[in-house]
Amino acid sequence: MTVTFWLMGSLAGAEWESNGVIFLVVLLALAFFLTQSRTLNLMLLGDDTAITLGTNLHRYRQVYLVAASLVVGFVVYASGVIGFVGLIIPHVIRVLFGVDHRKLLPLSALAGGIFLVWADVVARTIIPNAELPIGILISIVGAPAFVLLLIKKTYSFGGKAA
Repeated sequence: MTVTFWLMGSLAGAEWESNGVIFLVVLLALAFFLTQSRTLNLMLLGDDTAITLGTNLHRYRQVYLVAASLVVGFVVYASGVIGFVGLIIPHVIRVLFGVDHRKLLPLSALAGGIFLVWADVVARTIIPNAELPIGILISIVGAPAFVLLLIKKTYSFGGKAA
């Protein structure tokens, strides 16, 4: 069970004690990044424009990388690889609702939670008397979507098109 948990991810072992800690970490990170939405939107314009507007983005990138890495580390610790659902959902939300981080961040959090719950429901019901590892189901959806984003030449992760 432990190897399957880490390799495939699962919600079956969720406990309220660890969920509270993870909820707090994710909530704090979401609040932090929401306060940084202006700088995150500035990053979409590129370094030259940001410097022209008086902001050097180098230090911000370092802080954001550390904060995001800590959150992903906590989530993957608690749930296995299904925590990486955060790699694809924000890109889908960006395509559907635009690049403004004031909308993108809360919508991504909400959509990621909804996607994960429905993926768990499907994983538990698709095979009678068995539970398909949720990581497999997420990979079936997420890998092709991510490859499509990489192939699509006009998609530039919200910034200037290359």
